[in-house]
Amino acid sequence: MTRTRGHALLVGNSDGIGLVLTRRLLESGWTVTGVSRRDSPVTHDGYRHVVADVTAPDYPALLAAAVEPVDRIDACVYAAGIGDPLDLADLATQTRAFEVNLLGAARTVEVVVPRMVAAGRGHFVGLSSLADVLVSGDAPAYPASKAGLTAYLKGLALALRPRGVRVSVVRFGFVDTKMGKAPNRPLLMSAAEAAEVVLRTLDRGRVTVSRPRRMAAVVGGLRAVTAARIRALR
Repeated sequence: MTRTRGHALLVGNSDGIGLVLTRRLLESGWTVTGVSRRDSPVTHDGYRHVVADVTAPDYPALLAAAVEPVDRIDACVYAAGIGDPLDLADLATQTRAFEVNLLGAARTVEVVVPRMVAAGRGHFVGLSSLADVLVSGDAPAYPASKAGLTAYLKGLALALRPRGVRVSVVRFGFVDTKMGKAPNRPLLMSAAEAAEVVLRTLDRGRVTVSRPRRMAAVVGGLRAVTAARIRALR
């Protein structure tokens, strides 16, 4: 459990990892502002919820208004994410994965990080995927968008640590949420287990966290197989 207390902003927290994390932070004494496309089931004196879509043109303005009353944002967790199988008749679903997984995170950074820099402290955490090293013909936008998120947050970590702001990227394998649609999900983590990983990341401040570790090794093997398949294309 996090040793510090303060105000946390959670984006994408009406279900899954974000919802569990919201409840755990509130239980440990944090105040929380949540942002998601749907209403939240959380009712707590320390919680305020804002309904907003991270892909909407007015999202940065809505987010800025949501956090304006808060003196300081001590932690921000970007937990929004989607992934759909490739449908060549509807490539808009692939585009939306980039909008949610990568651009939504970048727009959140745009609003939140300057406030953290001004305060000389804060911690931004993005939830990525072990698939960020893969190339997929089944759902190409998902690993590609997560690769962009991982690279962007690592770059921000280099830029912001001297300014007192921490940035972390947590790379998960399969987590038991509504987004986990694969028929086979080896080494499946529960949303509660994943939330505990995020809490430890908020405590320790490591830039890159990959869980489960055994799944990271499996992904490395898949990466080699996919690379060989691509080289064989003519």
